[in-house]
Amino acid sequence: MHSNFPLSRRSTRMRLAVLLSVLTSAACIAGAEAQDPAPDSASMRPRQRPASDAPATPAQPRLTAAQVAGLVQSFYDQTTSFQANFEQEQYTKVYDRRQRSSGRVVFAKPGRMRFDYAAPNGQVFVSDGQRLVVYQPPEEGETEGQLIERAMDSDQLPQAFSFLTGTGRLDRDFNFRLLNAARHQFPDGYVLALRPRRQNPNYEQLLFFVRIVGEGEQRAGVVQRVLIRDREGNTNRFTFADMQFNRDVPNERFTFRAPANTRTVQN
Repeated sequence: MHSNFPLSRRSTRMRLAVLLSVLTSAACIAGAEAQDPAPDSASMRPRQRPASDAPATPAQPRLTAAQVAGLVQSFYDQTTSFQANFEQEQYTKVYDRRQRSSGRVVFAKPGRMRFDYAAPNGQVFVSDGQRLVVYQPPEEGETEGQLIERAMDSDQLPQAFSFLTGTGRLDRDFNFRLLNAARHQFPDGYVLALRPRRQNPNYEQLLFFVRIVGEGEQRAGVVQRVLIRDREGNTNRFTFADMQFNRDVPNERFTFRAPANTRTVQN
């Protein structure tokens, strides 16, 4: 669902600011409602509606999977960069083990990305769109860190986040359907399940947790969480917060100069 009239960077920023302010306002209202005291029994008694009252506005119909995917695609088509804090949870099925970490992420078109992990992890994932490097600092008792160089198509993250880097299209690359959002603890949004049309060795399924912001032609699908699942049942989940769109990002952000005590490993 491409826009026939691409927006200028300034107008795109204004639209994104409006959409995200709607999202923030909705969250504040929900928080205020959650803090209200429980009503007493008298206030819970049904009241007769005066004849002059206007009928209640009917609930908006739920969107289809294709509509949600289209709103996501059109929104990120207009996004040149994305920055956010992230929380990551990796689940390894064979050991029934969960590992949590956090940090800061930035994506920029075309094809660039960087994950900076907070201590004690300290890892850095960087791609300039051509190659991917992973820096692993020395562990306790070690004197050297590692710099691992990988091909872009051999790693899970560049492919799973291709919608953010401008290298993928949902309608072209995936079959998709909606899951029960309440069962995935996301009742006010949509959970879009995507399976690659072509078999992918790095993952079997993606789940996008999508919040719809704005109304009418100003609606947009903002992805707040991504879950990656492989064939063995392992999962890798990223939840984003403090999201920023279309900020200028210097090219140097997507290069990494390893410390002197680092050995390079080809993978």
